[in-house]
Amino acid sequence: MQSFLILLQKELRSFFLSPLAWVTMALFTFLNGWLLVGIINAMRLRVTPRSLVYNLFESGWFWMGFFILFPLITMRLFAEERKMGTIEGLLTAPVRTSEVVLSKYAATVVVYLLIITPVFLFFPVFQWVTGEQAAFQPGALVGSAFGLFLVGLFHIAIGTLASSITTNQLIAAMITFVFVMLHYFLGFLGKFGLTADSMWSDSLSYFSTVEHMHSLSEGLIDSRPVVYYVTFSAVLLTLTHHVLESRKWRA
Repeated sequence: MQSFLILLQKELRSFFLSPLAWVTMALFTFLNGWLLVGIINAMRLRVTPRSLVYNLFESGWFWMGFFILFPLITMRLFAEERKMGTIEGLLTAPVRTSEVVLSKYAATVVVYLLIITPVFLFFPVFQWVTGEQAAFQPGALVGSAFGLFLVGLFHIAIGTLASSITTNQLIAAMITFVFVMLHYFLGFLGKFGLTADSMWSDSLSYFSTVEHMHSLSEGLIDSRPVVYYVTFSAVLLTLTHHVLESRKWRA
């Protein structure tokens, strides 16, 4: 446990001593603030049964910016260590490979949560400034935050695995982005008419980030997304562990 905490502190320092995390947070906050203003103006022009929270996290523009986060914050995790030749020293140090993987993963999760937190502060600020409670539902906000937390766990695990299999940060970022987008668009196959069978359509909806966020952003907490994202995150981290273990034995 002590080794894990030391490695975690090391990873967090490396994140926050570089400008990447701060620039990413600033850009993500600015872009979503601009998007929120546009959504508020649209809601003023026409009546909508959905909350402001739902409309923001329903927007495709939000998701495009959201998906770019994961390549940026995960591409350097192992790829940089392998390129600099420091991964061998890390893997032969008196620490478990699982501690190395989990410390890097946990540090990235912390950074991810700090990056997206300002977006959730928009809503109480909006309510405080305007006094409009109808457009802001606390249950929807909690559900959306929980949903983005689960989705983030899974996508960071994808990026962690991608970074472990290459020495090139750009390639790791591209692999992460492609698989994150493929997972996102998987939920649209049924809507595009590519799966006429209702059983396949129902199965795809289980894997759909969009469907999960629809229910969570309406304040409906379901155990199925929890099991899905946590399980697949654990599988991806296990694969990452095996990739590093195989490299250790080859070295």
